[in-house]
Amino acid sequence: MGLVSTDPTSAPVPEPSPEPSSLLRAPEGRDFRRLWAGDSVSQGATQVGDLVVPLLAVTVLAASPLQMGVLSAAQSAAFLLLGLAAGAWVDRWSKRRVLLLGNLVRAVALAVLPLAWWAGVLSLPLVVAVAFVVGVATLFFDVAYQSYLPSLVRSERLGEGNSLLQISASVAQVGGPAVGGWLARLVGAPLAVAVSAVAFAASSGLLSRISHVEPPPDPAARRSLRAEVAEGLSFVVRQPLLRRIVATTSISNLGGSATGALLVLYAVRELGLSEGQVGTALGIGAAGALAGALSVQAIVRRLGEGRTIALALLPGLVAGALVPLAAPLVATGALDDDGAVVVLAASGAVLGVSIVLYNVAQVTYRQRLTPAPLLGRMNASVRFLVWGTMPIGALLGGVLAERIGLVPTLWVALAVEALGVLPVLFSPLVRSGPSTDPTP
Repeated sequence: MGLVSTDPTSAPVPEPSPEPSSLLRAPEGRDFRRLWAGDSVSQGATQVGDLVVPLLAVTVLAASPLQMGVLSAAQSAAFLLLGLAAGAWVDRWSKRRVLLLGNLVRAVALAVLPLAWWAGVLSLPLVVAVAFVVGVATLFFDVAYQSYLPSLVRSERLGEGNSLLQISASVAQVGGPAVGGWLARLVGAPLAVAVSAVAFAASSGLLSRISHVEPPPDPAARRSLRAEVAEGLSFVVRQPLLRRIVATTSISNLGGSATGALLVLYAVRELGLSEGQVGTALGIGAAGALAGALSVQAIVRRLGEGRTIALALLPGLVAGALVPLAAPLVATGALDDDGAVVVLAASGAVLGVSIVLYNVAQVTYRQRLTPAPLLGRMNASVRFLVWGTMPIGALLGGVLAERIGLVPTLWVALAVEALGVLPVLFSPLVRSGPSTDPTP
């Protein structure tokens, strides 16, 4: 009820309209909804492509473990080679334009593969080259969209915005592999790649509807590319807790990328799964990521951002052991192919919850910590440091699997991931709570 004046002749004074409880219903949410829609389609395209391109290499080109490592390394090499410079470039450019071009480049690059297969000229070097181009476009897209979000929503809405984007990513992780796997099973991996290309093009169309006009960067503040890159990297290095987050993510990605490079090959050759079963296992497993995305705000409110960052990855480590344990069970007949699907799905579900809780909490913490003019460089510096280990891990995983086999390599990779948790586990983050989160 509004406040009423004691003067009977005066009109009631209305209360200010309450702020909408949901970002999606808030006036500022219009452009966010467009970003969310475009990113959702892009995430779906990414998940389909991330499965069907390796399936193409395994089922059509009979790739070896080392070749799968090279392919996976090519997908993430851009973060090592261009990661630092990408942030400075994104801070100089229109982030909306970067998002549009990033998706269009991925659409065109992926379309090359089914065309090459149709023409009879498909080869592993071509697949690796396309994977590298897609990786470069993904680098710029990811840096731009994480840096774009704070300009579309207020600081106090960032956690909600990141959670909604993560829900989209998690839904894509659930549906994308299943769709990709069964598409590859029904129409073949080359045509499944074409579906991913079309989806990237559709995402660009949705993102083009964002009406927000970004203020142009101040030309007077622009310095040499080297100086801007150094400033972003220096900012990351000077923050003690940010250093620990970067260390944990870098080491975890080193081990995780070795597993990721070999997972499709392992599932097909060691567990005897079909393309559809691989997609189903990964899709069901990714339901954990969706559960994490839906619950992350409640968990962060209960534990605090800091403690969530410190503890989130522990359950995923335990679940990760199920993956290499499945092979000997299949070999002895204790586990059939349906059972192997269940094991992979269960492991992926718990791992998905862990990764989503960790990522939403640490990304939101980084966004709150960083001044707006530095967001692109900060995000790129972090991605250089944490994703730059991924091509190294993928290559090492491929080399090691050639020498000692797939299953022992998966155990080594899990041990590396366990080491990665230590920097945040033994830090002030673990002692913080909802009212005592470290102040950025």
